[in-house]
Amino acid sequence: MSQEEFHSSLFPSEIDIDLSGERDGPVSRNSTKRSIGAILVDAGVISKDDAMRVIALQREKKIRFGEAAIQLGLISEGDIRYALSYQYEYAYLPRSSGKVTNPELVAAYMPFSHEVDQLRAIRSQLKLRWFDKSAGHAMLAIVGADRAEGGSYLAANLAIVFAQMGESTLLIDADMRSPRQHTLFQLNNQLGFSSLLAGRSDVASALHTIQFIPKLQVLTAGPIPPNPLELLNRDNLTELFEWAGRTYDIVLIDTSSASVGADAMIVAAKAGAAMTVARANQTKLSAYQELIAELKRSSINIVGSVLNDPPLIDVVG
Repeated sequence: MSQEEFHSSLFPSEIDIDLSGERDGPVSRNSTKRSIGAILVDAGVISKDDAMRVIALQREKKIRFGEAAIQLGLISEGDIRYALSYQYEYAYLPRSSGKVTNPELVAAYMPFSHEVDQLRAIRSQLKLRWFDKSAGHAMLAIVGADRAEGGSYLAANLAIVFAQMGESTLLIDADMRSPRQHTLFQLNNQLGFSSLLAGRSDVASALHTIQFIPKLQVLTAGPIPPNPLELLNRDNLTELFEWAGRTYDIVLIDTSSASVGADAMIVAAKAGAAMTVARANQTKLSAYQELIAELKRSSINIVGSVLNDPPLIDVVG
């Protein structure tokens, strides 16, 4: 948490927002010292009773915990890879944990897939081209010309891969027309971005820490308001973004499509930079060209563009 605090309706008192993951996640800063058994229990892969059975067999046969658990049929080799990844501070969610999120979160479920390799390539490009907290470059808006181009999918998975790298990451769903992040991460959406802008909540009450990705926090969109453009023109949007830029290493902002109004342009201008997204064989070239032209007219820094065609995602200069 940054030592600098804001005091307003968004931040009514000194707030304690945990970025280390020690409070809610199965790993902490000392995760390399955690045993495989403790990690698997915390992740819900095995129960405490199962762990005791494994330990008994481990002592009897003088074998490793993982070997004993596999012999008992309690875990798979994939579960061992998962626990080892946590020990090396590379968090993801194994299917066997039983925890529910949307399968579109491929970076959480399939971190070693080709698709996630492409996401990591985009992450590297963004680190080279834009993200530098010391230079004030911590925020990036994801903008698309129309709906169904995969912007929410891209924002969510990029947030995960940045957090997996150890960067304190905030994902903001600023789409107050057709929000998706609460669905992707299975989060309560009673309070969120719209609640903050309307003065109906403070930041600490609206943030969600993602348990299986300890470095990631999500601010959902909140209830859909009747006046999104008016809310985006309030001063507390600037205040919120200034706080986020100082507090987190990476802030990714999911926006509504440019076709439904000026929301995305306002958010991108406040964020300081945008990355555009289009879907192969779906995005109209004329709409995409108009999006780029509008960003340039608004003097918004375009960091790059992504051509989205799952399972392949390519960075375009």
